[in-house]
Amino acid sequence: METVRIDRWLCAARIYKSRTQATDACVGGHVRINGAAVRASHLVRVGDRISALAPRGSLVLEVVALAEKRQSPPGARALYADHSPPPPPREPEIGARDRGAGRPTKADRRALERLREG
Repeated sequence: METVRIDRWLCAARIYKSRTQATDACVGGHVRINGAAVRASHLVRVGDRISALAPRGSLVLEVVALAEKRQSPPGARALYADHSPPPPPREPEIGARDRGAGRPTKADRRALERLREG
């Protein structure tokens, strides 16, 4: 096997949960191979660079191996080399409480509402 359809590969590599989601992402223009937007029927080869907007964020992958059937998680990670940028740091939640502090009192709740309203 030298080539595989991009929608099948994305599903086998567990980038998307189903082949239908992978196809929809290709149709929506969220998947690019070597910088060009592709259709779901585009063929992938080893060494191609894939950029995809997946549910877990923006990904940049290099194809290392090919597969048509869905792989186990360790097997799926062996299909690509991940060159994605690190995710941005999370912003702290407004009014986050310390663990073990118990339920907020009525006064605490009102203070949080005033803080959230601005």
